[in-house]
Amino acid sequence: MTSSSIDPTEFRTAMAGFPSGVTVVTTLDTEGAIAGFTASAFSSLSLDPALVLVCPALTSATYPHLVSRQSFAIHILAAGQQDLAMAFASKGTEKIAGLDWTLSELGNPILPGVACVIECTLWREYEGGDHAIVIGAVQRIGLTDSPVLIYHKGSMTDHPSPVLEAA
Repeated sequence: MTSSSIDPTEFRTAMAGFPSGVTVVTTLDTEGAIAGFTASAFSSLSLDPALVLVCPALTSATYPHLVSRQSFAIHILAAGQQDLAMAFASKGTEKIAGLDWTLSELGNPILPGVACVIECTLWREYEGGDHAIVIGAVQRIGLTDSPVLIYHKGSMTDHPSPVLEAA
């Protein structure tokens, strides 16, 4: 890894100025329990084929499970799910031990009440400094009309659904 002349605190502050959705990525660990992490580094990548990318820290306890299982679910959190985001952002398995989840037909742990679930298989993986760049091939989408949770300048806030005017 090469050193940079950019101050990490200044870089983090600059990136926090870009609003993003809040996602939780889940997979199963070697014991069949849910493993996951909160990620704001998530994006669509390609329409054909349908690809998304998410960037877990190389130090994430979930990252090795995601790579070995080659299957994961990305949850776009709904408004009001700040506690869920914080549970998956903290270290240790006790953070999520009591959470409700179900197993999808594709074998991924799915969290209830989210705005959207995107189930993926691992398509490619690349190094990205202290994070990995994980590209998922989209296998299934579960979409709702729920308003979403937004991260901006170090805080999470609810983003209301847009009101569409009648034509």
